[in-house]
Amino acid sequence: MAKNILLVEDDEPLAAALGTIVEQAGYRVTVVSHFEHALNVLESDAIDLLVTDIVMPKSINGLALSRMARMRRPTLPVVYMTAYDISGVDRQVLGEVLRKPVDREMLLDAIERAFQPTEPS
Repeated sequence: MAKNILLVEDDEPLAAALGTIVEQAGYRVTVVSHFEHALNVLESDAIDLLVTDIVMPKSINGLALSRMARMRRPTLPVVYMTAYDISGVDRQVLGEVLRKPVDREMLLDAIERAFQPTEPS
């Protein structure tokens, strides 16, 4: 059964392109461009992975979105994307962060890693 991915990206042409890549790889994808839509999808659909832009103008950022999503589903894997320098951010806390521009291989590799089981510490 195909995994359900929620892709949140405010740049609509980029969101459409990334959504097509994910869909062609065999996943079911819901693409939204706003925080509010993302929360609605998270509430109503069984999402297996959240892929989100970190900085979204006129909206709550991807970090806040992932925190809210994980309040509902603590084990939900998240892959972040950003065009900004995040060198001061603890990547061990965030996990997977893709630097834009994101190409097909980067995105699909990150998705595959997100679905790999993690070992208990």
